[in-house]
Amino acid sequence: MTRILHLADIHLGMENYGRLDPSTGLSTRAVDFLARLDELVDYARQNGVDLVLFAGDAFKTRDPNPTYQREFARRLVRLVRDGIPVFLLVGNHDLPNARGRASSIEIYDTLEIAGVVVARRPGVHPIATPAGPVRVAALPWMVRSHLLTRQEVQGMNVSDVRQEMVNRLVAMIDTLAADIEAEPDGGPAILAAHASVSGATFGSERSVMLGHDYVLPLGSLARPPFRYVALGHIHKHQALADDPPVVYAGSLERIDFGEENQPKGFVVADVTDSKTTWRFHEVAARPFVTIPVDARDAGPDPTAVVLAAIARHGEALREAVVRVNVQLAAGQEPAFREGDVRQAIQDAGAGFVAAVNREVDRPVRVRFGGRFAESMTPRQALEAYLEARQTPPARREVLLRYADELMETGDR
Repeated sequence: MTRILHLADIHLGMENYGRLDPSTGLSTRAVDFLARLDELVDYARQNGVDLVLFAGDAFKTRDPNPTYQREFARRLVRLVRDGIPVFLLVGNHDLPNARGRASSIEIYDTLEIAGVVVARRPGVHPIATPAGPVRVAALPWMVRSHLLTRQEVQGMNVSDVRQEMVNRLVAMIDTLAADIEAEPDGGPAILAAHASVSGATFGSERSVMLGHDYVLPLGSLARPPFRYVALGHIHKHQALADDPPVVYAGSLERIDFGEENQPKGFVVADVTDSKTTWRFHEVAARPFVTIPVDARDAGPDPTAVVLAAIARHGEALREAVVRVNVQLAAGQEPAFREGDVRQAIQDAGAGFVAAVNREVDRPVRVRFGGRFAESMTPRQALEAYLEARQTPPARREVLLRYADELMETGDR
C-alpha cells in the first residue's frame, strides 16, 4: 500500500481581504496560505505519507513574488528531507505567458533536487517511495498552441477548436494508459491532471482562471489502469467517480465569498494494485462569513437591527473575513451608520471587514428628453428610448409599427 497526499490549487499570492503582517512583512492572507501548507507538511511527516502529489497552480500569477517562491520551496525541502518525494504538476497559473519560457515551478526540475519531480508535459513518471514504486501519469494544463497549429485551426469555429482540443487531450490519456499497461509490474498507477472534467461543480476559480477551459469527459479518466485520479483546477473538493476514485482535492484556502461554505483541505489516498481508499482531511482555513440583514421594517434606526444581527453571530466572527449585506428602504439610508457597523464587526474579533453592502429600495424613474418615462404613454416612451439609443430612422419606424400592432391587439 502506498499512501499519497493529494493537494492542488494553492494560489500562493492571493492577498485580497488582508493587510500587512508586521512580523513577516507579508500580507496576512499570504500568511494564511503558508499556514495551511505547514499543516499539510506536518501531517505528511507525522502520518506515514509516501508521496505528496500536487495537481497544479502553486501561485496566483505566472510570475510570482520571489518571497512566495522561497516560502513554497522551504515547505518542499521539509518534505524531501524526511524522505517524502514530491510530484509537481504544472497548472494554468504556473505556465509562462510565452512559449519557451520556464514555468514558475520548473526551477525544481532544473536544479535536479532529489525527491522532486516536475511534470510540464504529458508522460509517465516512475517514482520510488518508501512503500515501493508508483507511476504517475501526468496531464498538465495544455494550451491550444501546444496541441494545434495555426494552420490546423484555420476555418474552424470556436466550438470546433474546443472539441478538437478535447479529442487530442483524450488521445493523450489513451497513450498514458497504454504506456502503463505495457509495464504491468511497475507499481500502482495514478493519473494526475489539471483540467475541468464533466460533472464537476465549479466555484470561485472562475474569477481567477487564466485562458479557456476544455472539459474532459469523465470516462476518459475513470478507467483502468489508473487506481486513483488526482485532479486540480477546480477549487471545490468533490469526487466524480468511485472506481477508480476521481477526486478534486480543492484549494487549501478560501479565495473569496464564493467559497464561504466550502470545506478546504487535502486528500489522503491509500493505493494498491487492486484497491484504493481515500479520505478528505479538512484544514483550519480562515472562515468567511456573510451577515444578511433586512432592515426595511426597522423604522428610523436601521443600524440597531444590523448591530443586533452582528451580535447574534458571536464567536463565528472571530478571525473571520466578514461582510454585511443590508437591505434598506429609501428613506433609511441617511440614518444608516456604517462606521458603527464596521466597529461592531471589529469588536467581535473579526480578522477583516470585507464590506458593508447596502441595497436600497428606490422607485425606478427613467428620464428621456427632460421627461420621466412614467409620465409618457407607452408609445411616447418607446419613441424616446429609440431616439436615445440613436436607432436608425428606418429601423425605428419598423419597431414603432410593430409596437402599434401589439398595442392595438392588446386593446381588443
